[in-house]
Amino acid sequence: MNPDEYCQNKAAQSGSSFYYSFLFLPPERRRAITALYAFCREVDDVVDEVTEPSVARMKLAWWRTQVEALRGGQAEHPVMQALAPHVQAFGLDEDKLLAVIDGMEMDLDQARYMDWDALRTYCWHAASVVGELSASIFGYTREETMVFADKLGLAFQLTNILRDVGDDARRGRIYLPVEDMEKYNVPASDILQRQHSDRFEALMRFEAQRARQHYREAMQALPDVDRRAQRPGLMMAAIYHTLLDEIERENWRVLDQRIALTPIRKFWLAWKTWVGGGAGVVKRLSRP
Repeated sequence: MNPDEYCQNKAAQSGSSFYYSFLFLPPERRRAITALYAFCREVDDVVDEVTEPSVARMKLAWWRTQVEALRGGQAEHPVMQALAPHVQAFGLDEDKLLAVIDGMEMDLDQARYMDWDALRTYCWHAASVVGELSASIFGYTREETMVFADKLGLAFQLTNILRDVGDDARRGRIYLPVEDMEKYNVPASDILQRQHSDRFEALMRFEAQRARQHYREAMQALPDVDRRAQRPGLMMAAIYHTLLDEIERENWRVLDQRIALTPIRKFWLAWKTWVGGGAGVVKRLSRP
């Protein structure tokens, strides 16, 4: 199995919504984004699958050496070998790859975030910086497109947080800001014990409004000239925003179940966005 095949398998096995947006890209960009996604999965798996924090830190430190090795063409891991040819071709910033690892280390250091500012910092490391790297691979001509990528990453991560409240609670983690939980009188014990309530629903609606605001700001920031190049991001936006709507339709019942879209629905949303040039998604998500 060569490095590209390794990354392809990693992406396909994940079942992520992101995978569907890769399918429509030209071969070189598809290989680049698949390698980037595989890198993100590898470092994320360190935190999710390694139970001993000291061991996880050692593994993340090793991944840092692999990012450094990109500069000299000495990377050992197949993911980094697959990514190496694309660093210069698409202007990928190795410091941003290191920032992704910083985000994984944040999960080792804390399981709560006091307010939106603190959570926003985490979301930038976990998602926005990946959005910026992805936008570089997709292609752009205007700096405003990086604002689009940053805002869209925040929206995606917030959507993930809302979807995964129950799963995260089972790991002892709560990403909803403590400040917001206090505002809606939802104690941490309710979430950890999976106690659904009207107060919890009000909290979720508030956080969903914040996510939708970031979807709107992302769409408003995207220059028309870069819209077609950024269709993969718009495809993901169509999928993730639809997922957010589905969570709301299920009355925020995320504490004891995982709400998801079917693969065929994800593919349909991705295909419809691609053939429409992304115009429909920009118009729909820009509305208040």
